[in-house]
Amino acid sequence: MTIIAEIGTAHSGAIDKAFSLIDAAKDAGADCVKFQWVYADEILHPDTGFVQLPGGSIRLYDRFRQLEVDSTFFSRCLDYAHKQGLLFACSPFGLRSLEELAALHPDAIKIASAEVNHYPLLNAVKNYYGTIPIILSSGVSKLGDIEKAVDILEENNGGQSKQELPLSPLTLLHCITFYPAPEEEYNVRCIDTLKRTFGIPAGLSDHSLDPVLIPVLSAAVGGTMIEKHITLSRETDGLDDPVALEPEQFAQMVQAVHQTSALINRYKKDALAAGTPPAEDDEVPPPAKAEILRQMTAQYGEQKVKAALGTGVKRLAKSELANYGRTNRSLHYLRDMKQGENVTAHDIAVLRTEKVLTPGVSPALLDQLIGGILQRDVTSGAGVVLTDFIEKT
Repeated sequence: MTIIAEIGTAHSGAIDKAFSLIDAAKDAGADCVKFQWVYADEILHPDTGFVQLPGGSIRLYDRFRQLEVDSTFFSRCLDYAHKQGLLFACSPFGLRSLEELAALHPDAIKIASAEVNHYPLLNAVKNYYGTIPIILSSGVSKLGDIEKAVDILEENNGGQSKQELPLSPLTLLHCITFYPAPEEEYNVRCIDTLKRTFGIPAGLSDHSLDPVLIPVLSAAVGGTMIEKHITLSRETDGLDDPVALEPEQFAQMVQAVHQTSALINRYKKDALAAGTPPAEDDEVPPPAKAEILRQMTAQYGEQKVKAALGTGVKRLAKSELANYGRTNRSLHYLRDMKQGENVTAHDIAVLRTEKVLTPGVSPALLDQLIGGILQRDVTSGAGVVLTDFIEKT
């Protein structure tokens, strides 16, 4: 089980704080640290709305602008993580951040849940398949969305690695895009569903507050990776700090996951000695799974454990239903435009809708709409819809 400490933007742009977070992740027992390479323009429109932080209300776009740092910052973080014996992963949110990230040769590129339908980004990331491990998170996504993303990433690669890699060429992470995510809605059995559906390793990105339940259950169903936010304090003003684990809690999670992995390995050895090994290396022997579930039931109660495990049917969680179409990507105008104008590649962008704007059409239509002629006035930030355009003859 690979354990990722999601630092994200909790460093607030301060390199000393970034180093302290890497130290905390190391001391807590993480295998990898992950950052977010933020350029506000790659993520959302300036008019997307406000976010409430401990210091007060601020435009979400402005908050992202505050988190922008140059490539030297991440280069130093990568070097420092490696000195601490940790892998370095990072999430790009557009073509610029991806290009700059890839130039650093990270140990993994993480595609965040909101970017599962960012097709220009996916088509660029696929060029690194087999040379840089790719981690694809699947929150606020339907099974068809994930299938399309995987098809893009594995296109012309045959699912094979071209060289020795520190992680699998492609790993899927089940996730709920809601903060904090309710444990009872996690449907952890989706890890096994994703693994069997796509034939690649699967794990979990956990936004729940409990440090033990969801991570342990993810190991029990055969997950190979767990990602969870880390912060030095939940009282600081990082965007994800309220749902992150403080170092002591993160260490508690690591210990629980390691104990669970040790139990699974013991049962595997017993099965092998008895001549009945699991069908696959990453398959959890039924007696081991039963023991883990007994332990979790004793701690959390049968009803909560059963709810957290779920049915394994991949569908949007109740808590993230309202985010579908807003947190993930759609097309938006970048300026006010008049009826009769031609739309160029500089006039629309693949953005998150987020707070107050109206979602646009799928990014899959980007190339088709470039060059189109508007049949009415449109405003900057508005979601692009097909009825804005004169129908082609």
